[in-house]
Amino acid sequence: MAFRVLIVDDSPALRGFVRRVLEISGLETSAVFEAADGMEALETLSREWVDVILTDINMPRMNGEEFVTQLTKSARLAAVPVIVVTTDGTEVRQEHLRALGVRGYLAKPFTPEDLKDEVERVMEEAAGTCQFYTF
Repeated sequence: MAFRVLIVDDSPALRGFVRRVLEISGLETSAVFEAADGMEALETLSREWVDVILTDINMPRMNGEEFVTQLTKSARLAAVPVIVVTTDGTEVRQEHLRALGVRGYLAKPFTPEDLKDEVERVMEEAAGTCQFYTF
């Protein structure tokens, strides 16, 4: 299955790096979008559907925590799995972000295999929680 991915980070170099790591990880992607902060990410999400979001925390205008909080306020976007990719790997930070609705956490630096494993884990978990309704 090919994924549609949104990478949110204020560093163009880091967005490019994550994009490249996605490519070499072996994950199949049908589209990869980029945003420089949470506000730009929300604008992108108003036009494009994605299967998973990889976001940093420390960004201008709207940081990662504010971005995740905005996602949870939208019935349409709350179901999109979010993986935080950040240098802050403390347990306290991870617990706080999971309480906000983050489904995955990847501490920098990471390997392509780490990224692949975390995306696959989060997507499998998300698929297992999907609910189907009959009318």
